Amino acid sequence: MKFEKEDSAGYLINHMARLFAKELQQRIQPLGIVTGQFPILLELWEGDGLTQRELLEKLDIEQATLANTLTRMQRDGLIKRTKHPTDARAQQIWLTKKAADIKETAYQFAWQINMESLSALDAEEQAKFMDYMRRVIGKMRSD
Repeated sequence: MKFEKEDSAGYLINHMARLFAKELQQRIQPLGIVTGQFPILLELWEGDGLTQRELLEKLDIEQATLANTLTRMQRDGLIKRTKHPTDARAQQIWLTKKAADIKETAYQFAWQINMESLSALDAEEQAKFMDYMRRVIGKMRSD
């Protein structure tokens, strides 16, 4: 069997993800954030006060990567950490006003990129495409 990158789901998804990230980075840079911080912000915008362990479970990234990104986010004034009220080993991660203030603009940029990128598909194809991606992610997470 010959491997063809253009027939590889992993290659195509990775390529598409890099293009999305590049476009997102250009738009969010003036907000003082980078693409590596965006998934963390999305989770905290949905539910502030998560622990690092909770973020790891939601984001499927390496612990060291998350720890380094959180340190930079704290340095940049996007998050603050407090001791967890019932687990002395854990810290809760909270958004600062700076991070809360950019939420709507960041959401708007992400929405625009999605709309522009998915405009190559009609509404039914877009719905199927999103469903297929969710199903593949679910399968990969369950393995």
